[in-house]
Amino acid sequence: MHRKAWAVLAAAGLCVALAGIGALCAYKFYRPNHDAAMQYPVQGIDVSEYQGKIDWLTIASQDISFAFIKATEGSGYTDPYFSENFSGAQAAGLRVGAYHFFSYDSSGKTQAENFIAAVPNAPGMLPPVVDIEYYGRYYLFSQPANAAQEELDVLLQMLEDHYGCKPILYTTARAWRQYICNRFEEYPLWLRSVYGPPGKNDPQWMFWQYTDRGLLSGFSGPENFVDRNVFFGTLAQFEAFGT
Repeated sequence: MHRKAWAVLAAAGLCVALAGIGALCAYKFYRPNHDAAMQYPVQGIDVSEYQGKIDWLTIASQDISFAFIKATEGSGYTDPYFSENFSGAQAAGLRVGAYHFFSYDSSGKTQAENFIAAVPNAPGMLPPVVDIEYYGRYYLFSQPANAAQEELDVLLQMLEDHYGCKPILYTTARAWRQYICNRFEEYPLWLRSVYGPPGKNDPQWMFWQYTDRGLLSGFSGPENFVDRNVFFGTLAQFEAFGT
């Protein structure tokens, strides 16, 4: 082939490669959910120690109505920022909830005790949340459904007895199919779906985590982004939810 033709093909190949790299980079930081999420009037966030010190008045000023705050994980871990975040978010006028990261490695009873010891039963708070997803080796070798469900039964009942309402279940579509479907469907659902809006085959949700790349002012931790969420309903329905 003529040298000029080779040069044209090489340049075209480089352009395609650069475009591909650009698309991958854009996809890493862009989630195609923003427009769909903006139709919901009640917006919120969820945070953990990775957001570091949070200025909750600044957060609230950005059309944020609620915050789910990480409280505990497993049977022995408490987020070091939980108490400060919980009281700070309440003082800023947000409706606040606390979440527990469910562990497949300890009993539901001791996990419930850990959460109850850390989280007050405060008036007006959102129902407690149990985060059920995959981590570590469980991404590839998931916990058998019956084993996880036995511990979830105990954990959820203890939380319901203590806080007087059914906990919310946070999950992905995959974890919902394995652990929740046909077993815990009476619980309100908080669905993670950051790569596209929930579809017709996804479960009915009450809260939707639509991005893990939210950009807001007001925090200074090692994580530059914050998870963004919406509530499925009106502001009046949100204010009545869980009360």
